[in-house]
Amino acid sequence: MLTGLVNILATIPAIMLVDRIGRKPLLLLGSIGMTVTLTAMAVVFATAGAGPDGKPVLTHMAAVAGLTAADLYIVAFAVSWGPVMWVLLGEMFPNEIRGAALAISGATNWVSNFAVTVSFLPLLKSFGLTGAYALYAIAAAISLPFVWLAVRETKGKTLEQMTDIPIRDSG
Repeated sequence: MLTGLVNILATIPAIMLVDRIGRKPLLLLGSIGMTVTLTAMAVVFATAGAGPDGKPVLTHMAAVAGLTAADLYIVAFAVSWGPVMWVLLGEMFPNEIRGAALAISGATNWVSNFAVTVSFLPLLKSFGLTGAYALYAIAAAISLPFVWLAVRETKGKTLEQMTDIPIRDSG
């Protein structure tokens, strides 16, 4: 319940900031935040002791650090990638293909979310919590150069200005 509340509350600043500071800066900040928090979670589990059953045993301080990192990850995602991706998708396609492009990109997003969800347990089994969170941290780190190089800022532009395809006169 705490995670859901954190997610909802952290989305509010995204709504207020998306048109003020722009989509690309929010995505970059989110990528940094997600990389740092996922790395922190990997470190927490890397430094955990092992119980008699082989499961990690965290000190009180490590448990608090891990929970804090998990909640800060939710904040980083909810202020950036969660809502901003949907804003960008609605803005980046030419009018002529927007509906189909949104359907394909939305479906791709949900398939990717599903892949992350179903990959966690196999990663956990193969690499442990440290390895799973480290791999997700690497993926978050890869999003930084991707956003920097491939995402165009759409803040303050009309839908027509965001495409290189000229708008045809229908009359």
